Amino acid sequence: MEGVCVAMGLTLFAGMATGIGSVIAFTAKRTNYRFLSVATGFSAGVMLYVSFVEIFVKGSDALTAAYGDYWGHWVNCAAFFGGILLIGLIDNLIPAAENPHETHSEAAAAPLHRPAEVSGARNDGMAHLETGALCHDHRHKKLLRMGLFTALAIAIHNLPEGLATFLAALQDPKLGVAIAVAIAMHNIPEGVSVSVPIYYATGNRKKAFVYSVLSGLAEPVGAGVGYLFLLHFFAGDAGVIPPEVMGVLFGGIAGVMVYISLDELLPTSRAYGKGHDSLLGLMGGMLVMALSLLLMK
Repeated sequence: MEGVCVAMGLTLFAGMATGIGSVIAFTAKRTNYRFLSVATGFSAGVMLYVSFVEIFVKGSDALTAAYGDYWGHWVNCAAFFGGILLIGLIDNLIPAAENPHETHSEAAAAPLHRPAEVSGARNDGMAHLETGALCHDHRHKKLLRMGLFTALAIAIHNLPEGLATFLAALQDPKLGVAIAVAIAMHNIPEGVSVSVPIYYATGNRKKAFVYSVLSGLAEPVGAGVGYLFLLHFFAGDAGVIPPEVMGVLFGGIAGVMVYISLDELLPTSRAYGKGHDSLLGLMGGMLVMALSLLLMK
């Protein structure tokens, strides 16, 4: 039971990082895009290294023990690409306009730090023409819809991420800490993506923050629902999930994390970095993860 509590705590920590992103959006005077580039590259490095060196190998060990050396590797590879397919399908179901991984420019985020500009712009729009007020109201409704859809998109993305963090921490708490930190860093800019349009639409910081936090809560919810599902259908009377099931899950988790790194984190890192910022972050993440795993042995 203690292991379950630790795993859920780490998953909750990773999910709540969206709230940190929201706070940063309201308090930071300007966005440091080079830091964002290095940080997202670092997160990608951690996730790629741990996926191939640790998680995929754990899945392979469990499955070869259950199905033999030949078929065990086949099942592990199928699980890996199945994880990629799953998160890819989820990603493609979300409209491009509500993509939660777009980072807002400094100009776009400026009114977050100057609330008067939002209300002032709203009052100016009301003062010009009655028809202008109608267009203004439509624009704010559109922004609110975009913010809510972004929150929903992030919540959907966070369901498999939460289960991945939880299962890794359940199997190996030290590994779970590394994955939770990487997922948390990945979630910080997502919190900004929710806060910006909702605050534009409502002028309400509290509402923007709440929706940002709620989108992150999908991680522990996904972990809890997934774990209960596994216990009900696979654990049996002993309450222990069979090693071969955990092996398939680890193969799938590795696929999910590789997809997130290559499709979301690295493109963001490359877009906002200069020179070799992205590569330095990526190699730094791999190096830190490698040293952490070596020191924990």
